[in-house]
Amino acid sequence: MANGILVIDKAQDWTSMDVCAKLRGIFHEKRVGHAGTLDPMATGVLPVFLGRATRAVSFASEGEKEYVAGLKLGLVTNTQDTSGEVLEQHPVSVTPEELEAVLPAFRGDIQQVPPMYSAIKINGKKLYELARKGREVERPARPVTIHALTAEEQRAPDEFTIRVRCSKGTYVRTLCHDIGQALGCGGCMSSLRRTMAAGFSLAEAVTLEQVQAAEDPLSLLLPIDAYFAGRPILILRPEAERKLRNGMTLVLSKEELPEPLRGECRVYGADGEFLALGRCEGHKLSTIKSFFTVSLVPLGGLLAFARERRPCRFLEDRLWLTTKTG
Repeated sequence: MANGILVIDKAQDWTSMDVCAKLRGIFHEKRVGHAGTLDPMATGVLPVFLGRATRAVSFASEGEKEYVAGLKLGLVTNTQDTSGEVLEQHPVSVTPEELEAVLPAFRGDIQQVPPMYSAIKINGKKLYELARKGREVERPARPVTIHALTAEEQRAPDEFTIRVRCSKGTYVRTLCHDIGQALGCGGCMSSLRRTMAAGFSLAEAVTLEQVQAAEDPLSLLLPIDAYFAGRPILILRPEAERKLRNGMTLVLSKEELPEPLRGECRVYGADGEFLALGRCEGHKLSTIKSFFTVSLVPLGGLLAFARERRPCRFLEDRLWLTTKTG
């Protein structure tokens, strides 16, 4: 059974959902999700979560991302990248110094107007659906954060490579468009490669071709707790583990937790199984998200489990049991 994280180096012309669909077939696992959509034009890091790891997708989507983008100056399109319809085009020559002079205005907390060709909804309609009908509507600016923005290389008099580390919700093609406007010549994005997402980098990524060619694709999966690396580790004794598996908030003794913790932590069972992402407030432990297996057995097995005094709860004609198997 596939339970883990696979960092894919997405190829151009594939959608993020295409990648997920392909992996469902390879791993025979229905539960597949990704953290942070990449447009077909873009390549690079696409973290994909399989099986129980899909419970971590919502956390992974919130983190910072890093991109290397091509900035084409003197070209304005309706999609804000080179795949769109050309609206303006004229020859320009920009020096690295001229480009660097406008970049500070785009660093830090900024307001960004999302492009018409985006999945953002206005009055219940996706913007790209309206754009394809030739309609343009007013879009309110949204706050985003550009943590780092540098010009890396000048490829031509009118083309640069920029590196961007930004918050969730940032449109890099809009950033390229806005930089072109600030320079007075217009601009758009000519290429995009994501180099980091959800804490994973290209160094950890594999291509779909490598996954397909692998003798054991499961060996390529990172463990679920890899995403939460860096948080303190808390190992529970069997009795405390039983309570956590039944959704209880724990008050740990000083013997179980000598020094009080505050904030998020990784919670493990005595056998090393990753149980949950938890939150500690002193000696109190609550569950943010659980990752242990929950198995279903027929009600016919109730008597046997009752004799063992196993924790359980009823759901229609089945019995939920918190177990370590499956």
